[in-house]
Amino acid sequence: MNQTNPVPDKVPGKNLVAIVAVALMAFLGILVETSMNVTFPTLMKTMHVSLSTVQWITTGYLLMVALLMITSAFLKQRFTNRQLFVAGALVFILGDLICALAPNFWVLLFGRLIQAGCAGLAIPLMFNVVMESVPRSRLGFYMGMAGLILMIAPASGPTFGGIMVSLADWRLIFWSTLPVEMIILVFGVLTIQQFDPVEKIRFDWLQFGLLAVAFISFTLGVNSLSTAGLLSWQFLGGIVLALVAIRLYIRVSKRSGRPLLRLEIFKNRVFTFSFFAYVVLQFCNIGINFALPNYAQIVVGATSLIGGMMLLPGSLITAVLQPWFGHLLDAHGARLPILFGSSLFLLAAAGFMILGQHLTVLVIAILYILFSIGRSMAFSNTLTNGLKEVDIRQRADANAIYNTGQQFAGSLGTTVLAALMSAVKIHGMSYAHETAVGSQLAFGLIFALSALNFVFYRVAFKHQQADK
Repeated sequence: MNQTNPVPDKVPGKNLVAIVAVALMAFLGILVETSMNVTFPTLMKTMHVSLSTVQWITTGYLLMVALLMITSAFLKQRFTNRQLFVAGALVFILGDLICALAPNFWVLLFGRLIQAGCAGLAIPLMFNVVMESVPRSRLGFYMGMAGLILMIAPASGPTFGGIMVSLADWRLIFWSTLPVEMIILVFGVLTIQQFDPVEKIRFDWLQFGLLAVAFISFTLGVNSLSTAGLLSWQFLGGIVLALVAIRLYIRVSKRSGRPLLRLEIFKNRVFTFSFFAYVVLQFCNIGINFALPNYAQIVVGATSLIGGMMLLPGSLITAVLQPWFGHLLDAHGARLPILFGSSLFLLAAAGFMILGQHLTVLVIAILYILFSIGRSMAFSNTLTNGLKEVDIRQRADANAIYNTGQQFAGSLGTTVLAALMSAVKIHGMSYAHETAVGSQLAFGLIFALSALNFVFYRVAFKHQQADK
């Protein structure tokens, strides 16, 4: 008897439309994270703010996303997928309108903080909808595509922003995404389904408040470095307050039956050091996506369009190669792609550091291709390898910690690199030259962190080998 291979499970059409709608909403939410980076020199002139202030357009956005990520497990239990989707779309639309019509910097920042709610809701929702709507036999492919959005969208933001600015001005970033989000809202409402029952559980505001205080005070403390200095009360006070808040959170969460983030998962050494490496990669990625477009405009004198477009080749090449990066892990294990990707990342960081005061647009584009390939090869496989070592009962908590850490690291990356780029103040030196020297310091930090990652990987692989 002839036997035919079973037909792979197909994703129902309605489920597929729902996945596309949520994925597009997540993509838009992440895209606008970094799309404003190319506008900072213009905003600094027209709104009369410094680089360390204007960077809050991105830092505040990422920080708000991180705070919402903390609540993702609670939101999934308490509200339906459709309710979360509608809420995410509405805050994006509201934030879009506020930003597009903003008369000054502070209204623009307020709109960005509201709009950040979209990414904070859409990213966890995207993964939840995929896991609930896709047959097990197709789960790997769709989860991989969802993960690709997290890597490509931030790098595509400056390119998108540069194109919008070249066509009109920075407000077009918001006007152009507004109708797209409205269309996405319609398709999502019609197709998103609920598979698990919701529970009317109580939200622990004390735990959330303590984590919010820790994240915000730490970010504010770091942000004060460029203006107040290392030994200032602003910096030291922010760090101390963050540590006290974390300590109180640990104490409170141990007594709670529903901790927002289960920190005991850090007892797993492989997970812990993989997490450290993962957030370092995100810190460097978001930080350099902020630094390079501003360097190109302030130091090189490039237009905002060129400042954004020079990152596009690296983003496109990385998108094409992403499936191969995952194949390397499946075929050869985690060590090869992670260490090879980290080596490319280190090499690119060394190039940025050495040429820090003499970069051209072409050199930036070439080094960014190398940087993007190496970072993405290590980034996705670091996440996969870390989650593989976690007990299945802790997988949801591990995901929440990775997502929260990723967003918080991104906000710190923008804050720290902005502080370093604007830290150099030398009498008689032009603003462009000061920024070039400060940028070299920022690139030096990225090089040091990329070297530190090899230590994290060595410890992770050592414990992983010992556990076998």
